[in-house]
Amino acid sequence: MKKYLAEMVGTMVLVLMGCGTAVSLACGTDTASVVGTACAFGLAVVAMAYTIGGISGCHINPAITLGVLLSGRMSGKDAFWYIVFQCIGAVIGAAILFAFTSVATGFTGTLTGANSCAGAGSQLAGFIVELVLTCVFVLVVLGTTDAEKGAGNFAGLAIGLSLILIHFVGIKYTGTSVNPARSFGPALFEGGQALKDLWVFIVAPLCGGALAALIWKCIGGCCKCKKD
Repeated sequence: MKKYLAEMVGTMVLVLMGCGTAVSLACGTDTASVVGTACAFGLAVVAMAYTIGGISGCHINPAITLGVLLSGRMSGKDAFWYIVFQCIGAVIGAAILFAFTSVATGFTGTLTGANSCAGAGSQLAGFIVELVLTCVFVLVVLGTTDAEKGAGNFAGLAIGLSLILIHFVGIKYTGTSVNPARSFGPALFEGGQALKDLWVFIVAPLCGGALAALIWKCIGGCCKCKKD
């Protein structure tokens, strides 16, 4: 149970700090806000990786959990409960953020940092962006945390830095999710278009996570590829 609770707390912190920074900086209005938001998400992951990594592995992302499951590193039961508690944590984080913003003044954009396909121009374009970026992100996670080939204690840092890089690329198009839970919580409170686009930010990252698992199996875990 402790590992499930750890995933809940970690995801809550990610949403609160990452999305909270996006809201506070009015992300997307200038370069500084994009850099600040990207760094916030990356730093939140690094902080949680070294806080709960030893308890749950610090997935705090259903796409990562799916990739780990398909890589044979966890059971289906654990994967299911990880995702459930990640979504609960995301809702809690979004609820806290919504409480902050709903009593504040001066906010003209999103109140929860919800994702949108508006910048990409269509849901299909947003889907492709999220699928590709999630694939890259989960591939980094699988590689750096591999028991034999991974980065050891530096894995958390590498994962956080890669998330910053991915945000630099994706914020303009979708606000960057690469995490179904991160999108789920804020969308519930944001409503409107955020809920209409939500399926993109659930399905695309999960597909990206599955694709990353397949790629890592070929380049990192496949016996035939090892010989090659």
